[in-house]
Amino acid sequence: MKKAIQSKDAPAAIGTYSQAVRAGDTVYLSGQIGLDPATMQLADGIEPQIHRVFKNLAAIAQASGLGLEHAVRMTVYLTDLGHFAKANEIMAQYVKEPFPARAAIGVASLPRGALVEIDAILYAG
Repeated sequence: MKKAIQSKDAPAAIGTYSQAVRAGDTVYLSGQIGLDPATMQLADGIEPQIHRVFKNLAAIAQASGLGLEHAVRMTVYLTDLGHFAKANEIMAQYVKEPFPARAAIGVASLPRGALVEIDAILYAG
């Protein structure tokens, strides 16, 4: 059985998807971009966007009854891989060891002109 997870503290879905879906002990968080949930406006610049992405992911994780410490996998999508080091630096403020497995992928573009998007898989077991 699967259950949709929603948080008012993260941006509402802007398509045909759930913010997250729980299946047993696993929670799959949809990719988040740097949208402020109150204004639905994109944060200005790469650093504010990365921070906003992690705040959005944390809010959704909390709505599932978990936290980012339960992350076992993350995927980081960047429109400029030159921001990879900054993404690592900021990620370390939100995720502690043991760090989740991760991939970082350079992409041509992201929704709404975002500079970064991150998705995650959480495990409660």
